Amino acid sequence: MSILYIIIGLTLLVLGGNWLLKAAVGLSLKLHIPKIVIGMTVVSFATSAPELIVSIKSALDGATGLAVGNVIGSNIANLGLVLGITVILSSIDVEKSFYKTDWPVMMIASVMLYFFIVNDKTIQFYEGAILFGMLVVFLIYLLRFQKQAVVDEMPEDDEELPLYKIVLFLAVGGVGLWGGSELLINGSVTLAKNIGVSDAIIGVTVVSVGTSVPELAASIIAVLKKEKAISLGNLVGSNVFNILAVLGITAMITPVEVKPDAYSLINNDIYWMLGVSFAILPLVFIPKGLRLGWRDGIILLGTYATFIYLTIS
Repeated sequence: MSILYIIIGLTLLVLGGNWLLKAAVGLSLKLHIPKIVIGMTVVSFATSAPELIVSIKSALDGATGLAVGNVIGSNIANLGLVLGITVILSSIDVEKSFYKTDWPVMMIASVMLYFFIVNDKTIQFYEGAILFGMLVVFLIYLLRFQKQAVVDEMPEDDEELPLYKIVLFLAVGGVGLWGGSELLINGSVTLAKNIGVSDAIIGVTVVSVGTSVPELAASIIAVLKKEKAISLGNLVGSNVFNILAVLGITAMITPVEVKPDAYSLINNDIYWMLGVSFAILPLVFIPKGLRLGWRDGIILLGTYATFIYLTIS
């Protein structure tokens, strides 16, 4: 049964990613705005929905540390694992607006989270409101001023869609990604337990990677379809959404406290998140300017593998 769950989950992820991509391209054409904006808003929100649901449920159940761990772990996986695999499959050429707007906003959000949580180990209501307010300002800026940040390789293949199809593909694609990731995680956890893998190893591998599975599916499909702006926008936007929307909304519902048994999040994991987020900028420029290639992907994957190894050990 667990293998069947994994197969159905993977199938749903592929279908969901395809539908979401169709909706994203159609929406970009209909609204006449850059694809990376759609990737950083609509696609990011759809792929970050599992983190939002998990974090709010965890907070309401009193396990607020899980909400923080979920976001930090997912952000590390998005850049180390997902972006690493994506640029190994195909290099991404970026424009100046990526390092002038998109990357700085991701770093500002990450640093804000660090200062909000490191001193009193709690994200208060007003801090959550500041995070969410920054998201609103960022979205307004994106929709009004953002330019194309990734070179569009095959604009002639873009397909215009009527509005009802865009909405349908968006809804079905988002649900497909969420349902597929749930089945994949459940099947993988059950299979791992059946073959004797410990809960600790399952927690830092299957479960932590699990919340990034929608981003992974959407990004790989976008790259294979030559829609790299949507792929990179989805990952950067997802990290921004995870901090500003997921933790912002959760903290406005109830203060998000990191309890003593989860202090490794603020003593260790958050530094990994800051480090991987910062590393994207030099990787864009080295060795070839304004490009993320397979060498960068290997570095990112190696960093993620090191993080997982040290966490387990």
